[in-house]
Amino acid sequence: MKFEKGHIYHIYNQGNNRQTLFFNRGNYSFFLNKIKTFIFPYADIIAWCLMSNHFHLMVVVNDVEVELGNSHGVTQSDTVTITQTQIQPQSDTVTITQTQPQPQSNASTKHRSFNDSIGIMLRSYTRAINKQENRTGKLFREQTKAECADCHDGLSPSFISSDGVTEINITQSENQYPQRLFEYIHNNPVKANIVDRAIDYEFSSAMDYASLRNGDLINIDVASKYIDF
Repeated sequence: MKFEKGHIYHIYNQGNNRQTLFFNRGNYSFFLNKIKTFIFPYADIIAWCLMSNHFHLMVVVNDVEVELGNSHGVTQSDTVTITQTQIQPQSDTVTITQTQPQPQSNASTKHRSFNDSIGIMLRSYTRAINKQENRTGKLFREQTKAECADCHDGLSPSFISSDGVTEINITQSENQYPQRLFEYIHNNPVKANIVDRAIDYEFSSAMDYASLRNGDLINIDVASKYIDF
């Protein structure tokens, strides 16, 4: 993936062999917290959608590399444990514990790229899910895709497809594509026949734009510069 500051990108990946990524409600929330930790230092999020076996992010990149340090709360390692707790027979409650790494004694300045941060996010989520599900191996496909939505060298997006979702391959101008991408991400659950309306799906930013929820993942002020909603 190659990112440039000031551009809009569609970031997406799916389960290896289309396997499930999110096994319960707690897993969705856990991954959203991962996004805050590993995406926020680099980009503003315009739209997002988590499906059972893939995810979409639409972001505006602010920095392609950030300085690491104890003051930023970002470290070179990330250890996460998910434990399942049954409170009631029908409940689905997940307790998430994130261990705090020891402060590093190395005084030299270190940096992390946006690419590396995304990779760490997916690997740490994989470790947690593997422990939860008593499994091993890859959870996500090897390569995460990132397509520029407003670059000047032509656009030919090729969105991933999953069961019930039609693959899209269109060419849009740099002004049209961000709007189409925004709508495409939010309509994923509708095309998958999960809900009748995008705003009825809990695990996307559509509810926030409809003022049905006050989510803190998207930056509506930034989105208003690029998208009509």
